[in-house]
Amino acid sequence: MPELMTAAVLRGKEDLRIERVAMPVAGPGEVVLRVEAALTCGTDLKVYRRGYHAKMLTPDRLFGHEVAGVVLKVGDGVENFRAGDRVVPLNSAPCDACFFCQHGQQNLCDDLLFNNGAYAEYIRVPARIVAKNTLLLPDKMAFEHAALTEPLACVMRGLEESQAKAGNTMIVLGAGPIGLLFIHAAALMGVQVIAVVKRSDQVATARKFGAEKVLRIGDVEDPIAAARALTPDGRGADMVIEAVATPQAWEWATQMARKGGLVNLFGGPPAGTTVQFDTNLLHYSDLTLKASFHHTPATARAAFELLASGRFQCADFLTGTAAIDELPGVFAGMMVRPAEGIAPEIKTAIFPHGREVLR
Repeated sequence: MPELMTAAVLRGKEDLRIERVAMPVAGPGEVVLRVEAALTCGTDLKVYRRGYHAKMLTPDRLFGHEVAGVVLKVGDGVENFRAGDRVVPLNSAPCDACFFCQHGQQNLCDDLLFNNGAYAEYIRVPARIVAKNTLLLPDKMAFEHAALTEPLACVMRGLEESQAKAGNTMIVLGAGPIGLLFIHAAALMGVQVIAVVKRSDQVATARKFGAEKVLRIGDVEDPIAAARALTPDGRGADMVIEAVATPQAWEWATQMARKGGLVNLFGGPPAGTTVQFDTNLLHYSDLTLKASFHHTPATARAAFELLASGRFQCADFLTGTAAIDELPGVFAGMMVRPAEGIAPEIKTAIFPHGREVLR
């Protein structure tokens, strides 16, 4: 009879169950972690809502991907880690052999290996992720802070692809978890950030994370003109980050950039979504359109170093805690926006071995 553990299993659309499943076993090159903290994520919410993810997982799979823990067991051939090590494994690793890896686009790897199962007492980390994308934690770094590495790594990739640098003006459309990560990371780089938000409670939150100016779209008749008016000489932003994932936000983003500016269409709308762009605007304004997806080992390390530096407001991103058996209720709650003026949770930290107090 195999040893069992408690884990969250996605069975279908809005069908997340807490079940007893077989304990993972460390194969050659692999490690098994005792999960100390896992974080809720907007991507996981989309997967929960849709019942699948085109690249990450299909139904009847272990769920969750933002995680940190302690090495419990190591498989044959593992040399860089041992039992008791505090680590954060990323949720993927590239092959480093395909066309895209060889051309500096590891996030587009033809054989990108994903791993899920963060919402569980234990998780198996595949050999490739152990070798290429698992990092040791400093002794004083909280597990729930380290688990921010994966989403921040995606944001760091977005900033890298947007060529962000100190002194730039950046408009960030959206103040959900990813939008706030963009605001904070960019502000720490010395970028002048203008946040465009929907809810009144997001105004103070965006400022807390470093936005110098905040525009709530409900307060103005023309959000595009109002956003441009907040940029130097009203010419538009050097770069615009779209972190809402709606066609309207994509279209607005192109109209908020300055001539010669860059627009990063970061938010991922559902498959089949279409948008309409003003072709004259794109052409005669000489705009660059980017769409950043996922992360690379390099941006994962950049994210981890920023989190470990003490400069990043890790604790402020973690606004709730839950035990693993409460997870279905957490996701059901994430589907419902609270009343205007009541701030929604940014991220909830899941502690599979018992609730803790966030540090």
